[in-house]
Amino acid sequence: MLDLKGKSILITGGTGSLGKALTEHILLTHPEVKRLIIFSRDEQKQFQMAQEFPNEMYPQIRYFIGDVRDKERLVRAFQGVNYIIHAAAMKHVHIAEYNPDECIKTNIGGAENVVEACFKTNVERVVALSTDKACAPINLYGATKLTSDKLFVAANNIKGENPIKFSVVRYGNVMGSNGSVIPFFIKKKKEGKLPITDPNMTRFNISLQGGVEMVMHALEHAWGGELFVPKIPSYKIMDVAEAIGPECKKITVGIRPGEKVHEEMITPSDSFYTYDLGKYYAILPASHNWNLENFIKTFNAKKVEQGFSYNSGKNDHWETIETLRSLIKIHVDSTFEV
Repeated sequence: MLDLKGKSILITGGTGSLGKALTEHILLTHPEVKRLIIFSRDEQKQFQMAQEFPNEMYPQIRYFIGDVRDKERLVRAFQGVNYIIHAAAMKHVHIAEYNPDECIKTNIGGAENVVEACFKTNVERVVALSTDKACAPINLYGATKLTSDKLFVAANNIKGENPIKFSVVRYGNVMGSNGSVIPFFIKKKKEGKLPITDPNMTRFNISLQGGVEMVMHALEHAWGGELFVPKIPSYKIMDVAEAIGPECKKITVGIRPGEKVHEEMITPSDSFYTYDLGKYYAILPASHNWNLENFIKTFNAKKVEQGFSYNSGKNDHWETIETLRSLIKIHVDSTFEV
């Protein structure tokens, strides 16, 4: 297990769903962490988070107002920090389509600033969060996150003698996260109607805890430049609707700008660099500064077949209506009943 005793960690976008889940996990499993810094730009969310994690109980926590667009602020925040988890992003597809310049400034400019701030300080490891929408992107959000991924992977090639390691984790929809479909459907259920963008739509599904475990895995095991992808189930949007509101009328409203019917996390073109690590896949960088044979031996890594792809519509592991109901009760709303 990763030893965080005496270490300082900073989470950008730390007041988001995953940031809070990471905070809870780190404080529970690594109480000897020196500092856990929540870096975000929303003072109200920081105020609310401080009520959930009061300083009297968790003296390790610090709250730092700042924007990833502001490189000087990042440099100041990164002083004395060992590990960075970069979770800050504009993530809503349709909002990014309507505000493209804002999305680019945060998701691409912010990524550049994080990398440069790391080089100006003594950060040891960085894990950046990606999304399935960054794979073969058709929307601006996905395109900016793909660019961000490339920036973090490439940062390993320009670090010189600096021992810092950058890696990326990519996963699908986080069950119950802010703005996601399940809490949205639970809310709309009261109206007796559930809006369906496309009846054929599928998505990958991961719990918040699954996302947390993946980040911690990358922090501990990354050699630098890997893009980790979890092996997770898919669900059909119609099964989600049936699981939440079987009595509700399902109304097809059409796909929103920039949406896909199915999501992909590994394309056939990625297969040339993709290895099966057991619990995860890893897309390795085309250029790396470590020995590939040693990597394969260390992780018992197996090269995937040429042409392999990982698509939510062609997955071999699916959630059912019954499993979705159980998961909603566990991960989203403990009072949920059909």
